Amino acid sequence: MEQARLLTLTEQPDRGNDGMATLLPDGYQTVTPRIVARDAEGLVAFLRDVFGATGEFRADLPSDVRFGEALVMVSEAGPREAMSACLYLYVDDADATYGRAMKAGATSLEEPLDTPYGDRRAMVRDGWGNTWQIATYRPVA
Repeated sequence: MEQARLLTLTEQPDRGNDGMATLLPDGYQTVTPRIVARDAEGLVAFLRDVFGATGEFRADLPSDVRFGEALVMVSEAGPREAMSACLYLYVDDADATYGRAMKAGATSLEEPLDTPYGDRRAMVRDGWGNTWQIATYRPVA
């Protein structure tokens, strides 16, 4: 059985004669998380307010929401069942981000703590059922 060929982080997608990527749309990675939610517009607003994500809600297409260089697609439930995600997100200040999430109505699953591998980490569940592990890396001495 032939295996699918995955792109590595250092490879550039092949470009066709028109200069367009033939393997990936611009800005997408080999694996791109997708969340399907009821009230996707509200979820996009939550992600922008709490995590500083960028991107606009689009009702007719998946919304491309960016967290730094990472992309998460957010779609409205309807054609597909709602599907939540568990994502590990690095931020500048895990404690402040956790505080914003709590003020925005998230449920605390884990208050901020220091891990043995150098992450200051907290965990919340948003109102759409997604779990967010919020971390700031602090190298272990």
